[in-house]
Amino acid sequence: MTISKKISASIEKSSFIRKMFEEGAKLKAQYGAENVFDFSLGNPNLLPPDAFQKALKSVVEESGVGSHSYMSNVGYPFVRKAVADYISSEQNVALTENEIIMTCGAAGALNVTFKTLLDPGDEVLCPAPYFVEYNFYVDNHGGVLKTVSTKPDFSLDLDAMGAAITAKTKAVLINSPNNPTGQIYSKESLDALGALLREKGKAFGTTIYLISDEPYRKIVYDGNTVPSIFNSYTETIIATSYSKDISVPGERIGFIAVHPQATYKNELLGGMALTNRILGFVNAPALMQRVIGKIQGVTVDTTPYERNRKLFCEGLAQAGYEFTTPPGAFYLFPKSPIADDVAFVAELQAERILVVPGTGFGGPGHFRIAYCCDERSIVNALPGFAKVMKKYR
Repeated sequence: MTISKKISASIEKSSFIRKMFEEGAKLKAQYGAENVFDFSLGNPNLLPPDAFQKALKSVVEESGVGSHSYMSNVGYPFVRKAVADYISSEQNVALTENEIIMTCGAAGALNVTFKTLLDPGDEVLCPAPYFVEYNFYVDNHGGVLKTVSTKPDFSLDLDAMGAAITAKTKAVLINSPNNPTGQIYSKESLDALGALLREKGKAFGTTIYLISDEPYRKIVYDGNTVPSIFNSYTETIIATSYSKDISVPGERIGFIAVHPQATYKNELLGGMALTNRILGFVNAPALMQRVIGKIQGVTVDTTPYERNRKLFCEGLAQAGYEFTTPPGAFYLFPKSPIADDVAFVAELQAERILVVPGTGFGGPGHFRIAYCCDERSIVNALPGFAKVMKKYR
């Protein structure tokens, strides 16, 4: 054995998303990419906004001596101030640059956070369905991810959450709008969650953090907004990226924001500055930091995503699928008409339709559709969805 047993085992049980990607490559080679309808990856298909392109060009033209050098591990002060000012306005909280750490995307932000917080055996609770990589992020730093059931519409189940909290609970990790369901957790539920964590923390004599992974915050529909966790609880940390809202996932740029009234704020920020370095990130990309500093509040036009959502919802409903219409993100999470969602996804694959089994997200009996794609794929795939469903109606 040339690699670690742990990584070898992880490869064996690796994400269904990766497996579907590999199957998709085979199908595309066999039938042609235009004849395979791939809804497996949450990879934005929209161009970044014009403001991003202009800012990128200006930053490159402005580059001089030192423009690509190391900076403080937490990022450029002027960029952190721009982020803090925007979030303060957006979320009605008084943040300064001292509560912001620039990171290599949301994944980097979460790993930095867990490295800072977790001792071996500490537990992180997460509502399911959930983004499968959370297992690895928590395990990377000796923690244990424990999933908690949600309600049938994928909203928070506070009773289930309360029953799951123990003296080992170090944090609750939420993702709103959620991947894979698109659900947004309401302000009322976040207020109740904050009250629950205060109560449980007091009972156990611990601090329980609420961590919110928010890369889809700006991708919402029907006038929905995403409530701020900062207004519901003080022991809170936001970990997010610009990957989805300005369509630059490959640029790996994001940030951490720590509540200005967090009890151990200084310890948290000092730990995060250190872990950003010792995990090997060192600092967020210099070029992207300077671009982001110029375009706070900019986002892609989500109209194409909204149009795709409508196409899918109408087509799948007509075919007999059951689902909760997602208020945000760019995913649908319909019920499988049979209990074995993996088998059902295989039937769709026979129609050259690629989706991901819900089992891979801790949501068995469902499957995930990523509709960040061209309309043609949806229109051409809907007959295949209907054909497979017809066997069970």
